[in-house]
Amino acid sequence: MATSPAYAQTSDVLQRYKSKVSVIPLGINPNSYPEIDAGVSEKWAESVGRDFFLFVGVLRYYKGLDVLLEAAAQARHVKVVIVGAGPEGERLRKKAQQLQLDNVIFTGRIDDQDKICLLQLCAACVLPSHQRSEAFGVSLLEGAMYGKALISAEIGTGTTFVNINEETGLVVEPGSPESLALAMQRLSDSDFARDMGAGALKRFEALFSGAGMGSSYEQLYIEQGSCVQ
Repeated sequence: MATSPAYAQTSDVLQRYKSKVSVIPLGINPNSYPEIDAGVSEKWAESVGRDFFLFVGVLRYYKGLDVLLEAAAQARHVKVVIVGAGPEGERLRKKAQQLQLDNVIFTGRIDDQDKICLLQLCAACVLPSHQRSEAFGVSLLEGAMYGKALISAEIGTGTTFVNINEETGLVVEPGSPESLALAMQRLSDSDFARDMGAGALKRFEALFSGAGMGSSYEQLYIEQGSCVQ
């Protein structure tokens, strides 16, 4: 099973077994997310503001967060909020200090309600992962579910199956702070970001529902079971 056509087509291993490969995208269920307390949302609005660029994920080597920090240094008029913890956290905070990035906020690990508040407050979701270890990018799905514009890099995986350039957001060159900074600058235009967010929500509803993923797996098991019989 592959979660996107791009990953199946660019995987040397899967290409050796093309006849056995099926593609079923990941999906998420909006009803599984908690209700938001207005007071919590207001707390975050006072703390980090609105219309920032949001990263959500474990702070790992392949997430491209060095690139994001360097892009933030080039586009100091945009605000970046980084949500999550992980093995790269301390080093990334030190790098942000060295670059004197007063436009970058690290929140650390937060709960789902806080995450949803930030998803609702942000202008766009950014996933700068620059290696194939990022096979899909569920955080992009969450952004799309809340109608947010997306930024991802072209790495031959599911990130650019979720995010279609100039339709749901912008796709940048992997490992390029210049390309990422330019994308954030373009999406600082609220009308453009709103249009891309509407496209992201439309694509989410068409392709990435949890119910749709479940139905696809059920159908596959039925078909394979009939073949075995």
